[in-house]
Amino acid sequence: MEYRKLGKTGLPISALSLGSWLTFGKQIDNSTADKLMSIAYDAGINFFDNAEIYARGRSEQVMGEILKRKEWPRDSYMVSSKVYFGYLGKDAKPTQRGLHRKHVVEACNQALKRLQVEYLDLYFCHRPDREVPIEETVWTMHNLIVQGKILYWGTSEWSAHEIMEAHAVAERYRLIGPVMEQPQYNMLERHRVEMEYARLYKTYGLGTTTWSPLASGVLSGKYNDGFRPDTRLSIPGMEWLKDSALVEKNIQVARALGKLATRLGTSQAVLAIAWCLKNPNVSTVILGASREEQLRENLKALQVQSLLSPDVMEEIEQILKNKPEPPPYGGA
Repeated sequence: MEYRKLGKTGLPISALSLGSWLTFGKQIDNSTADKLMSIAYDAGINFFDNAEIYARGRSEQVMGEILKRKEWPRDSYMVSSKVYFGYLGKDAKPTQRGLHRKHVVEACNQALKRLQVEYLDLYFCHRPDREVPIEETVWTMHNLIVQGKILYWGTSEWSAHEIMEAHAVAERYRLIGPVMEQPQYNMLERHRVEMEYARLYKTYGLGTTTWSPLASGVLSGKYNDGFRPDTRLSIPGMEWLKDSALVEKNIQVARALGKLATRLGTSQAVLAIAWCLKNPNVSTVILGASREEQLRENLKALQVQSLLSPDVMEEIEQILKNKPEPPPYGGA
């Protein structure tokens, strides 16, 4: 396993990590989740990603039960949660969602209970909350760190401007600011990580825990010959994801990448993950898996990085034709 620092922090995080969205407590049974975590841990993965909203809290419960059974040394792995949506989802009452102090504190306590841990290593603000003063959220996160309930805090799917606002508040009041962001990043979704956050890496040492390296499975090649009803895009409630992912342009790109992967002697999924790892501003790539063989295969991305020479990376650019470019006036 390769380990990278989480942004400007001294925290070593595995270059590949395991996430539980749409799988734990929903798509797969608990025994499969247990095996996946064991495979990941044995391979050197030290970060397991979760959130209050995943399977309406059930994902954290399943992960917590597994961690308790494993009895791995607590200082050998990291676990996260995210706050905003409330674990009740659309059924949440006004005080049960958002980034106001009450919900952030309550959600942290609830996540600790579900995960059966004494502290969260990483705690993310799952979305920006424009109805809550940013000062309130930053102060609350700072206090949770002081109380020992979380070690690091960050954001997920925040704009660069919103992250900079959080840092400005932290600097003004001498608080601990956010150190990581969890954005979507893959061959089809590049602008935010490669362009919008460019200044944040230099100014604040932003770390990234990126998700969806396979673009909801499109870049794995599983849809190259048409839609498959046995995949996560067929899960009820995922229609929005299916409609945005399975467009003809994306399928054409996936087919071309499939031919390149075959020539390189690897799978299309592994190629896509390795491409994400090549970005030096990516601290870790979060993998999602529903099968043991799928996870074992995707772990090969660490070795496949070496096949992505400058010439191969340029060939990929010619296939993608979506490299983010700065605006003419030179701004971001």
